[in-house]
Formats: sequence, C-alpha cells, structure tokens
Amino acid sequence: MTSTASNRITDGEVQPEDRFDRALRPTYLTELIGQVQIKENLLILIEAAKLRTEALDHVLFYGPPGLGKTTLAHILANEMGVNIKVTSGPAIERAGDLAAILTNMHQGDILFIDEIHRLGRVVEEVLYPAMEDFSLDIVIGKGPAARSIRLKLPHFTVVGATTRLALITSPLRARFGATYRVDYYDVDALIEIIQRGARLLQIESDALGVKEIASRARGTPRVALRMLRRVRDYAQVRADGRISGEVSKAALDLLDIDKLGLDELDRRVLLCVIEKYNGGPVGLNTIAASVSEEPDTIMDVVEPYLMQLGFLERTSQGRMATHSAYEHLGIEVDRQNPQQKLF
Repeated sequence: MTSTASNRITDGEVQPEDRFDRALRPTYLTELIGQVQIKENLLILIEAAKLRTEALDHVLFYGPPGLGKTTLAHILANEMGVNIKVTSGPAIERAGDLAAILTNMHQGDILFIDEIHRLGRVVEEVLYPAMEDFSLDIVIGKGPAARSIRLKLPHFTVVGATTRLALITSPLRARFGATYRVDYYDVDALIEIIQRGARLLQIESDALGVKEIASRARGTPRVALRMLRRVRDYAQVRADGRISGEVSKAALDLLDIDKLGLDELDRRVLLCVIEKYNGGPVGLNTIAASVSEEPDTIMDVVEPYLMQLGFLERTSQGRMATHSAYEHLGIEVDRQNPQQKLF
C-alpha cells in the first residue's frame, strides 16, 4: 500500500526541509509564542528548581506532531543552563545503549527522548531506577558467576515527548513529575509565529498574507513555517516577492490546501465516509483500504485535525462524518437516509 502522507505539506511530522526551521525556534520561554498555561507552569518549575539548586523534575510532553515538544525540551535546557542529550525511543535498541548514555550524564543535564512510547520493555526496566533512584544496575558476568553492581548517577532530568500518550506504560508514566499536553495553536498565535519567521528569513509580507497562511496551517507551527516557505517561493516566481493576501491565497490554492487547511488526503477520507458509506459508521481499516493509506496514518495524521474541526466523530461502531463536514464539502445531507447522523 503506497502512502502519500509522508510528503504532505500539512503533515505535522518532521520532513527533510524542516531543518531550516531550527534557526527559527525560540530558545527561551520569553520567546515562546502561545501555550500560555504550559509556559506559566514551566516557569514555576524552573524557578523552583533554581531556588533549590536541584535538577528539574522529569517532564513529559504529549500531543500531535509539529507543536513544539522538542523545542520545549531545548528551552528547558537553555533556561536551566545545562546540556541536553537528544535521542528517540526507536534509537535505543538495547539496555546497553541507554546505559552508555546515562553514564555520560552530568549533574542537572537533560536527556530528551522523543517518541518515548516506542522504548522497548527491557530498556524501560533500566530507565525506571535511573529516573527514580538515579542509579544504574549493571550485571557483570554470566551464569552462576554473574553479579549485579549498582552505579550511582548524577541527578539528571528526563524529558519525554510522545504523540501517543496511551501507549506509554503506566510505570513509566508514573515516574514523570510533570505532564503537559501541547495543544493546537489559535490563529492569532500562528500569525505571530509566521511574522517572526518572516522577519528572521527576511521575507517581505503584509498582514493579510500572513493571516491567510495562519488560517490554513491547521493550528501547527511546523506546518505554518513550511507553508511560509512555499508561499515565499511562489511570490518570488509568480509575483514581486512580497507575500500579500492574494499571493498567499493563490499559492495555497495551487497546493490544493483549502481555507481550513484541509488537503487532498483529508478530503478523500471525508468523501470516502460520506459517499461510499453514507456518512458512516465505518471502520478505520475499511477507510484506510478505500483511500490506499495505512490505518496508522489515518488515525494519527488525518483524524486528529478533522475531529478538532468537528468534521469526524469516533463512535463504538466506527467513524461518522458530521453535518459540518457535509457543509464544508458542499454536499447536501440526505435527510431521508436513517444512517446519516445529523449534528
């Protein structure tokens, strides 16, 4: 089954071109736009740790991709003035890999583990005492001669990030002292992010052009900055290089991204539910097969934003399209069809 999700401009997952965004990331809490409640909580967490001259408590960020979980981890390191080591759940394949990382940590350092829900069970068992008691149990030798040695570790901080909180085991989740959900950004916050990005990239733009991008960016900063670069390209080739409202609209229409940020795959999923299955309910695997995508892609990449817009609902029987989805696609609701659920 061929997936088209990996190269979608509206996909919140990291893409190769996003390496240009690293220079645009805020480095301190004062530079962070949006996520007001998280900022306030982190500020208290940081100040309290500094007053006690202790390492930060372990922190877990969860939420859809592209919302700044990695950026927040780096901000914590900068605010505390410590080093940060970056890895991911799939990259730590063996307990020895984690042990090598932990033995090189210094007092107060931050270990950032992206996609922490993908850690192996054996690796997790090594991480538990490291997070709780700051110790590392190492087995030397084999068979009857084997013996266990406990090494003391400096007090460090684990910062985890995940898009699937439910997949993190309860023992691991319980060892995080602070857990924060990173949510979608509103249009006003995205406008500020795009304006900041335009200044740093030295892109000339006006308020209407920036607002047009922000309204189609699906509440995701990574997507907003990606769109900014695509619109800049269009402006340089088809216009005078300045991003105006008309230029933004023309560029994003050409990319097949509508006024709410839905792209071709989003519309295919909605049309599949509405036209092939009378608005639902229909199972996830059936939808995936109908649109030639993987079920995980539909569930993790497409559905969250459609549900946030109120276009799709998950029920015990399957997925159902809402009245709002019909209206957005310009499809008349068949009120004679008892299977269609109206909202």
